[in-house]
Amino acid sequence: MAQQPSYLVPVSESPASLEAVEIACMLGKQRKARIYAVHVIEVLRSLPLNAGMETEARRGEQLLRRAEEVASHGGCHVEAALLQARDAGQAIVDEARDRGVDTIILGVGYKRIIGAFQIGRTADYVLKNASCQVWVVRQAVRRE
Repeated sequence: MAQQPSYLVPVSESPASLEAVEIACMLGKQRKARIYAVHVIEVLRSLPLNAGMETEARRGEQLLRRAEEVASHGGCHVEAALLQARDAGQAIVDEARDRGVDTIILGVGYKRIIGAFQIGRTADYVLKNASCQVWVVRQAVRRE
């Protein structure tokens, strides 16, 4: 019997991350997949890793609740987790490995820095280091 598929969706301030939750739910319902949503609070190296970061934790919980609402509206359930780490990319890759997920579904905004599209430090790390599949959901380009 085949193992139940699973997806990890990092949730951030980017609207693209909620689009990634929607996509994970559409796919997840069809395949009866487990869906995990994570938000990573990056802790500065000058602070202990377990530093109490109440403001960031509240914001992270809000983002995860929003992801749960999006999932619920799409008729599925997500298991949400708030993580603290030095680097979000490494935390996402480690969480995917630890949970044994099949696919990371990563939402990225469309950022132009010095005229060129930049995928960002976290997405770059995940794409280079994840041992599972990584699907990128890029936000649409806004027309000025």
